[in-house]
Amino acid sequence: MMDYIACIILAFALLQLLVAWVNLLFQERLPARDVVPLPTLSLLIPARDEEMNIGRLLGDLTTINDRILEIIVCDDQSSDRTAELVEESAAHDSRIRLIRGDRLPDGWSGKNHTCHCLAKEATGDYLLFLDADVRVEEGVIDRSLQYMQRHRCDLMSIFPTQEMCTLGEKITVPNMQIILLTLLPLPLVRLLAFPSLSAANGQFMLFQRDTYRELEPHRQFRKSRAEDIEIARYLKQLRRRVSCLTGVNGIRCRMYHSLSEAVEGFSKNVTYFFGNSSEAAILYWLVTTLGFIIFLIAGRWEWLLFWIAATLLSRTAATLTAGMKTSDNLLFFLPQQLMLGAFILRSLINRRKKTFIWKGRNI
Repeated sequence: MMDYIACIILAFALLQLLVAWVNLLFQERLPARDVVPLPTLSLLIPARDEEMNIGRLLGDLTTINDRILEIIVCDDQSSDRTAELVEESAAHDSRIRLIRGDRLPDGWSGKNHTCHCLAKEATGDYLLFLDADVRVEEGVIDRSLQYMQRHRCDLMSIFPTQEMCTLGEKITVPNMQIILLTLLPLPLVRLLAFPSLSAANGQFMLFQRDTYRELEPHRQFRKSRAEDIEIARYLKQLRRRVSCLTGVNGIRCRMYHSLSEAVEGFSKNVTYFFGNSSEAAILYWLVTTLGFIIFLIAGRWEWLLFWIAATLLSRTAATLTAGMKTSDNLLFFLPQQLMLGAFILRSLINRRKKTFIWKGRNI
């Protein structure tokens, strides 16, 4: 019996290794920037208590030469200087416009309602939703539009390169990319129609306007804690073309600044990485963290060595694909796994209590 379980665990590790190296070797990239006519683009930023970030993002957007028709920021009832900073930027760039969110309607999460309101104000042919903590360099937006046109995508999403400064960030944030890049072959997101092969990141989501207006995806998933993933699956169910990229030079993000922020943030949607199944999330954690115990019980030392090698090579490939630091993700393997378990446990507790607090709201 133990041999059988050990065989399954080893096979899963080898499957992760295959997926990780497919993502590395066949990584999709944005095309080289070209001087070609591009459709108009509305850049839409939902913002709630983002005074630490919004000025830097608007500074990026006003200094690059990418063709942006308008930049609309929706202040979602911030309690800090977010709106004031947007207005200061708007005084120096006529493309920037501030709108203020109304009282949150029943049955909506704050970000989904804010994105829905932003889309109603947009006039561009394409709608790019950016989180306020994203940083963008020259050419990324134009090249993204070229990619959308070349592949006739309805939605294209990018997982930005994650900036991590503190130990707390280094043992938490990489889990998102490692799970993604060892379970999902990203090139197949665009190439195959199966909804299960879906991924998106709300930090950067670029839609065709006609697609967005027809489907109103943020309204469809108005209460979701992982609307980005659910929107991608929904579009693929409707046979719309979706693409997801990572490791793109020129776009980065610092998601969290502390261990506690990361735990709160990831616990609200960690199960969505596993089809919103708590059981699948727990099983994944047990297999990838404690799988070695089965090999020891079975006395399969050679299989244990293969499992360790496959695990480390998978993490190496995922790290390289996502543009992270390889040495950190190998050195902090055990703490990262323990923190993944903490995310899942916290998610289970929050689900039982029906309490997922983010930025002062129960989502």
